[in-house]
Amino acid sequence: MARQRISTTVDAELLARARALDHTGTDASMIERALRALLAEVRAVEIDRAYSTGYAAQPMNAPDEWGDLASFGAAVRTSGPR
Repeated sequence: MARQRISTTVDAELLARARALDHTGTDASMIERALRALLAEVRAVEIDRAYSTGYAAQPMNAPDEWGDLASFGAAVRTSGPR
């Protein structure tokens, strides 16, 4: 993996608090984890948006050859554990 050097300024108190919680020992590893977390959060939002778009296009109570998801969900909730 290619490495890229960055130089930036950050809030001193924020950095101190993060360093106190991070036991990896390096600012670089802490920043990499923060960047990965940001990318994961953005990806989760994209997935949620795709689900919302899909359900808006095909509402839960729209019937198809299998029935409809709303009725199926209701039946599952009322069947209880076995």
